[in-house]
Amino acid sequence: MSENVKKWEKVYIFAAEKSTKRKMSYLVGHYNCKLDAKGRVLVPSEFKEQLGEQVEEGFVLRPGLHAHCIELYTKKDWDEVQDQLRSKFSQFNKKQEAAMRKYNAGARFVKLDGSGRLLITKDLAEKASLVKDIVITSVTTKMEIWDKNLYEQSLNEDLSDEEFFDLLSENIN
Repeated sequence: MSENVKKWEKVYIFAAEKSTKRKMSYLVGHYNCKLDAKGRVLVPSEFKEQLGEQVEEGFVLRPGLHAHCIELYTKKDWDEVQDQLRSKFSQFNKKQEAAMRKYNAGARFVKLDGSGRLLITKDLAEKASLVKDIVITSVTTKMEIWDKNLYEQSLNEDLSDEEFFDLLSENIN
């Protein structure tokens, strides 16, 4: 086999490996929804369309890390986050293990029911103050589920317009 063929074979193998690496989903959307008395919410069809086959794999819900909401990950994206934790933290380091435990505390695996509804456990709903009117919104690699009033309050109070534009201009070219 010639050297050129060997080089191109290596390039092909490298490209094939790169193309099979998992990529996170970037969902788009903001939807006003209703939480029923049993803690179920109908997932908007637009989200389900964007997710395609990932809908069948299920989702992970966890308490919001920086906000008073519930974070909603596809199973694929949750696995990616767990891979990042595993690669950065050691189970043999007490503080790092505590950080992993704290991050995963309250996480729940859920699947849509036959009607396309997502069950939000009572403890998570209470932590996020979800009652009836909620918002499901996309935030790059996850979705967030908010009480509608708290979401609107957060948009108005967490970051002023000036701070928002400063962050954009400093971090995005």
